Amino acid sequence: MPELRLTLDGSPLAARPGQTVGAALTAAGITAWRTTRIGGRPRGLFCGIGVCFDCLLTVDGVSGQRACLTPARDGMALETGAGGAGAAGSGAGTGVGQ
Repeated sequence: MPELRLTLDGSPLAARPGQTVGAALTAAGITAWRTTRIGGRPRGLFCGIGVCFDCLLTVDGVSGQRACLTPARDGMALETGAGGAGAAGSGAGTGVGQ
């Protein structure tokens, strides 16, 4: 199975065909990629089925995408908003966990 090549805040991230972005991040050991506005608490996958909004990130320039529902595609650019791969993003404007 060929590996997909994504980037997270500019750093390489591998994914397998059929994986969601959330699964690829978790498989890479990245468990949080944003923080709450109030309190700065880390957020990543929680429900894993698109019910909550804890796993939001920016995908190919479109903010507020649920990592648990977004299929990984070759060349996809992921951004946490924090400027460092694996770091939690801002969570600004999500209204979740605040």
